[in-house]
Amino acid sequence: MGDMASDNGLAALGAEGAAAAAHALSLPAEAYGNDPRLEVMWAMKAYNHAEVYFNLISSVDPKFLKLTKMDDKIYSSFRETFKDLDIKLLNADDLKSEKAKETWRPFCNQFEGLVEDFNYGTLLRLDCERDYTEENTIFATRVQFFAIEIARNREGYNNVVFKSKSSKS
Repeated sequence: MGDMASDNGLAALGAEGAAAAAHALSLPAEAYGNDPRLEVMWAMKAYNHAEVYFNLISSVDPKFLKLTKMDDKIYSSFRETFKDLDIKLLNADDLKSEKAKETWRPFCNQFEGLVEDFNYGTLLRLDCERDYTEENTIFATRVQFFAIEIARNREGYNNVVFKSKSSKS
């Protein structure tokens, strides 16, 4: 069974999903050891999470979404720490540069034990007006994902996705 998962895993994600997952898996191996089956399982889980979330903001007005029990705390702490971060269009340095990591690390660590799997790998869209594609996806921790997506929802940046999907139905 294990071999089947690694043979068909990425193919089961479809072209876009496989591209996003493959991109995410190009990150340092120490992020998840070197068992290829684990990598495929992680990629599928991360992609499924991304797909569910995108479908959610496409069908429910994002300003009414509650992503965690701690949305208010995550949001206020995020905006205190990252006053000027452009969440509409992120770039990799906003999350990955040494300077950014120094600010993100204590931000994320304050939620250890409060947000389930707070440092679990998640896929995050760079441009919130676009879907998950290889060019528009970055690897982030779950707390980074929550912080940015809660802010995007509350500040109206995800409305474009909601309006474009709801106008098609």
